[in-house]
Amino acid sequence: MGKPNPIEVQKALKGISYPADRSDLAEQAKQNHADQGLVQRMETLKGDTFERPSDVQKALFD
Repeated sequence: MGKPNPIEVQKALKGISYPADRSDLAEQAKQNHADQGLVQRMETLKGDTFERPSDVQKALFD
């Protein structure tokens, strides 16, 4: 998977509560039936805790 689509990221994280860590993000994405490549990227994001959706977007797209 190349860079994820921002809309797909939003769909994958629908319903998550912040702050969230990498495992929370990946689990929510799995529950929302996200692409396995996106789930794997979330499991390996730099940073431990994400305070808001924009933090996740920045980690994924930077």
